[in-house]
Amino acid sequence: MTDRKAELAANLAQVEERIASACAAAGRKREEVTLIVVTKTYPASDVRILHQLGVRHVAENRDQDAAPKATACADLSLTWHFVGQLQTNKVRSVIGYADVVQSVDRARLVTALSAAAMRGERELGCLIQVALDAESGERGERGGVAPDGVAELAAAICAAPGLRLDGLMTVAPLAGEFAGRQRAAFDRLMEISSRLRAGHPAANMVSAGMSGDLEDAVAAGATHVRVGTAVLGVRPRLG
Repeated sequence: MTDRKAELAANLAQVEERIASACAAAGRKREEVTLIVVTKTYPASDVRILHQLGVRHVAENRDQDAAPKATACADLSLTWHFVGQLQTNKVRSVIGYADVVQSVDRARLVTALSAAAMRGERELGCLIQVALDAESGERGERGGVAPDGVAELAAAICAAPGLRLDGLMTVAPLAGEFAGRQRAAFDRLMEISSRLRAGHPAANMVSAGMSGDLEDAVAAGATHVRVGTAVLGVRPRLG
């Protein structure tokens, strides 16, 4: 085993223990929570090692990093999640490798994703990014739609050919009433999810929690956690 593989294996084991403990504390089954490893800034070689270690879900937030990495790992059985703020001029590239876009936050992006999905003859999973720091009608500092815009955006996704509404995503806000209150933020996301599922039962994915707050997300009911640093460590950016 190489030094890097041993390092990643040890880190993965620690994260797995954290998730398992959080599930036990919340009275949930471990299989209810999917780990997505955020591989941004890390090379394709790390993605290959992670796959060898059993990871099947990876995430990226910059198309210029993600596209060549996904190409280099095209032979692996991986589900690729795009989690960053997405500009419409990057949509055609992202559609080439992403299975799920977790950062859908405006109607114009829905239209662009739908057109690209139809052109590529594929179905794309979509999560609505909810900005818990945004006022009505606004977007959040880190992207996302205000809570009162979720229903309208959900309807747009469901009406768009080539797209599938899978659920919601959030990033713990740095400002507003939920700043520094991750558990409260994730509880609020679950309330929004419950309302969404009343009209869209299949949209039951809730992506929340990262390296520093995954326990709060699991306690609130998240189905997916996005972990980068706790698995891969702190390394310099690509190129």
